[in-house]
Amino acid sequence: MNMQALLKQAQKMQKDLAEKDKELKSKLYEKSMGGGVIKVVMKGNMTIESIEIAEELLDKENKEDLQDMLIAGLNEVLKEVNADKESTMNQITGGIKMPGGF
Repeated sequence: MNMQALLKQAQKMQKDLAEKDKELKSKLYEKSMGGGVIKVVMKGNMTIESIEIAEELLDKENKEDLQDMLIAGLNEVLKEVNADKESTMNQITGGIKMPGGF
């Protein structure tokens, strides 16, 4: 493979990475916890879009359960966002680790 072709391939990979990164940052991820009484929606750029809490959890007796489920829900959706980003980027790069957090 000559240098010209290698450079074109690298430029295409860089463009594909930038496009996928933009796409992933706007993608919505949703996780439900506690049988659906907590729902967390997060964008791929790690911003929380919404948290829905069922009425039955909004009393003082359920405060600790609510806190635990929120933490679990947020952690689960973060794992999904990171796994999706890593999987998508690996498809483009063939598993080669790219600088700059791609």
